[in-house]
Amino acid sequence: MQNDKKSKHITTDIDSLVLLYPDSVPLLIQHGNKMLEEYQFERALNDGAKAFRLDSNNLEARLLYANVINNQPGRSVNDIMTAQNHFLYILKKQTKNVGAMVSLATTYSQQMDFENSFLYLNKALRINPKYRDAYVLKGTNYLHLNDMKLAKSSYQTAIDQDPSFFEAYLMLGSIYQAENNKICLEYYKTAADLKPKNNDVLYALAFAKQIFNETEEAKAIYRQMIQQDTSYSQALFQLGYIKQWSDKDIDSAMYFYSSTIQTTPNYVEAWHNLGICYLEKGDKPKAQQAFRKALTFNPDFELSKELIKKAQ
Repeated sequence: MQNDKKSKHITTDIDSLVLLYPDSVPLLIQHGNKMLEEYQFERALNDGAKAFRLDSNNLEARLLYANVINNQPGRSVNDIMTAQNHFLYILKKQTKNVGAMVSLATTYSQQMDFENSFLYLNKALRINPKYRDAYVLKGTNYLHLNDMKLAKSSYQTAIDQDPSFFEAYLMLGSIYQAENNKICLEYYKTAADLKPKNNDVLYALAFAKQIFNETEEAKAIYRQMIQQDTSYSQALFQLGYIKQWSDKDIDSAMYFYSSTIQTTPNYVEAWHNLGICYLEKGDKPKAQQAFRKALTFNPDFELSKELIKKAQ
């Protein structure tokens, strides 16, 4: 908790300093890297592009700019190649820049060139055997290669280097969950302890508990999520799902499905399940309306196609 307050204080200070000194390249780099860590890509790109424009000879500015364009959502093939050229340029100037090596390895992974990706990752780890992000990318590579054993080993090694790295716990949780191994709950729980306000992390934990029939705990977490964000439609939907299929409480299920739809009108599964609830209550006209709504948003949703006939 104390570290979170300190981090927030530092971020606020950096925000203030960047406003005071908007042309300070070192401050732009520091702030941009912070924004990148927090997945605020637009702000990170603004900082990185400006720092690089102000001083194109600054290798840290170039690295930040390249990392942002290579990690931003919706990046293009051209973005990847541009970033790759920047990383190669940096490594010509700084042959032992581990961060640039791992970033370069990322561009090869994105091109499904795992041979070159591992080549640069191994180079980076020979220089710094404790470099967390190298193990993270190794884990991701092994996932693509469908080698779950080495993927788990790599993510676990990343955690060994940085026990606060919640993303690795999430990845391990998802792998074990896919294997139907209940140990996934321990990894999700640790991630949630590290990020108790992150609803995406909480959802992973709650959904896993739901799968493993710990429904009361799952419901409590979904409610916590809704308290933090009343518009989190997936939590509303899952509460409806549990009420419908586990608790056999149709009226409560309908309430949560309706709340889901109010938040996300095109939530196909919520419309479909609401239709089933109407069928169970004997209200075929409203069931038909719900199924038609589901099909409006997804004309290929076969379950609603089948049940709309029963509602006639």
